[in-house]
Amino acid sequence: MDKVNDFKLAVTAVVALLTSLWGWFGWLVVLFVGCMAVDYLTGTAAAMHRGEWSSKSARDGIFHKIGSVIVVMVAGAADLLIGAMLGHLPGVVLPFEYTTLLCPLVVVWYTLTELGSIVENAVSLGAPVPQWLKKMLSAAKDAVDKLGEEND
Repeated sequence: MDKVNDFKLAVTAVVALLTSLWGWFGWLVVLFVGCMAVDYLTGTAAAMHRGEWSSKSARDGIFHKIGSVIVVMVAGAADLLIGAMLGHLPGVVLPFEYTTLLCPLVVVWYTLTELGSIVENAVSLGAPVPQWLKKMLSAAKDAVDKLGEEND
């Protein structure tokens, strides 16, 4: 029982740290990580349900998640770099204060991708899913894509 309580304490501490350091963006990161975990679990359950589970597929899923985290970290580093450049290079001025843009967009995009995958896994497990939910998730992801492309 102590290990369960230690795990709960660790998760609570990480969530508290992220949200206290990053505010609203910390909650986005917590949601993203939670969605990744639920997607992995539902994907595993769906593969087992179909009789298609394999350790290679499970590993590939983990590597896919690691790749997503790396891209989020790259977007965060790019935000830091852009912010530092705008704050310290003479003559480079924007008509607004730049704090962060890329990392939240990337996290939202990946979270929407994870939510879509969770819905697909639920369908594979036999759950009825409203078509409008699938369309809404796809439209939201397209809107984030469009917003990101407008800032190219």
